[in-house]
Amino acid sequence: MFLACAVAGVALFGGGLVSSVADMAPTKTFESGESITVTVDPADKPAVYVASAARISYDCAISGGPGQARLAKVPGNQSVTWNDTTWQEILVINAPAKGDYQLTCANQEQATVRYGVGRDVLSSLGGVTGGLAGLFLLPGAGLLAAVAGTVVVLVRRSGARKRLAVSG
Repeated sequence: MFLACAVAGVALFGGGLVSSVADMAPTKTFESGESITVTVDPADKPAVYVASAARISYDCAISGGPGQARLAKVPGNQSVTWNDTTWQEILVINAPAKGDYQLTCANQEQATVRYGVGRDVLSSLGGVTGGLAGLFLLPGAGLLAAVAGTVVVLVRRSGARKRLAVSG
């Protein structure tokens, strides 16, 4: 029982982790200076990422859509590695409503740079949190069930031995 629950907990954790990373990683990518149309839903907490081997200075702009969207710098340094590419989150997209927006990012440096749109790192951590809960709670529940089952079996065997000793 414990072993089955432990395996299920590890599988749940792994699935939550992979799902969260896949949710964060950019789904739409583009080159420096290229303008793309992205469908932005504020509920998805969209973010702009950059993949570059060198440090760069970037300039991004967003326009269109049903309202004026804004780009805001993210605090700290959050990054995600997906399909052998490390993406660093640089901006969050604050859009007033769901719609199609034009996004352009450029840099002056002569470096290989890709930009992408994915989900904000901090808003995508729910899958990891759920996976961690499964990693500890499922094996814990399996251990409790295994201990309880063992105690029940031992008590019943002891009672059966006592009944046999009295009748024999």
